[in-house]
Amino acid sequence: MDKKPKRRTRERILETSLRLFNDFGEPNVTTTVIADEMNISPGNLYYHFHNKDEILESIFAVFEREIEETLAVPTRRPANVEDIWLFLHLLFEQIWKYRFFYRDLNDLLTRNRVLEIHFRQILAHKVRTATTLCDGLVLAGAMRASTQELRALATNMTVIASYWLSFEYACDPRGKVESGRIGRGVYQVMAMVSPFLLGESRGLLERLSQEYLPA
Repeated sequence: MDKKPKRRTRERILETSLRLFNDFGEPNVTTTVIADEMNISPGNLYYHFHNKDEILESIFAVFEREIEETLAVPTRRPANVEDIWLFLHLLFEQIWKYRFFYRDLNDLLTRNRVLEIHFRQILAHKVRTATTLCDGLVLAGAMRASTQELRALATNMTVIASYWLSFEYACDPRGKVESGRIGRGVYQVMAMVSPFLLGESRGLLERLSQEYLPA
């Protein structure tokens, strides 16, 4: 059998950095820690990345590409309740995969101008996508909400999704941040949408939400 090609050192640096940032928080991980974890010399790491910001921005570029794909909702037809559920499910999966960005968000944006500019664009895209999904439900007669209510709902959905990990961390700073916390975030966003839904759509969303009900 043909052997799989070895991953390049640059790719391994990014994978290791993402894991360490997620486990310990980006401010607590240095390039020396990353090199030690990989059992390579700091000089080898610096050959590929001159500093930690370059590593951070490379990880962010991949994150940005992936989350923009998630936020690109289909436009062929108005959204339904299952589209909302799927969108939130995929969005929170992305948040979990790159959770250090969200847990350390304010600190990262303060220190890095590139992240500040691009994350602002991501937040705006999240609001637009949430608005599009909710507009589709209104057009389909599955939701009743005024333009002002829809605008507020889309913004609040974005706020909860973007800061849920920070909230969970503040509630239990010394606890283990497990994926179940993300599930609770999904449930909270669904709970905000539910009161605006009508008839069968509301019942369907409540049934879909059972998976995420807090223990």
